[in-house]
Amino acid sequence: MSQSYNRGLIEDFSRWREFEAGMWAWIFHKFTGWVLIGYLFTHIAVLSTAIPAAGAEQAVLAAEADIYTQTIVTLEELLLVRVLEVGLLAVAVFHMLNGTRLLLVDLGIGLESQDKSFYASLILTGAITVASVPTFIAGAF
Repeated sequence: MSQSYNRGLIEDFSRWREFEAGMWAWIFHKFTGWVLIGYLFTHIAVLSTAIPAAGAEQAVLAAEADIYTQTIVTLEELLLVRVLEVGLLAVAVFHMLNGTRLLLVDLGIGLESQDKSFYASLILTGAITVASVPTFIAGAF
């Protein structure tokens, strides 16, 4: 006979306080994965609008009327886009570090210190992101 586990009510939103590092790692990894997929489709949609410029005549390109270049320059001038790029970096770095951590755990390396490695990936993500902010924001003002 199988045993059942009372998981509580679906409406019990206070259960997040009971989550341990492993659950947060799983939630953050899934969230960052979905953000990266959303970014990929957005990136393709925005830049595909500039593709017709690839077949433009040389006179058009010489006159700096290249739609692709104008799209990139216009987006990079916006402070919001630069801030979102910092967020994208944070998401990508965390997803990469946590994925590496999961790979090592699956190989049997660091099984005893999964919580510490998760916290280390969070701290390293924060350090890399903060260190890169001047690079992304430079020239925005």
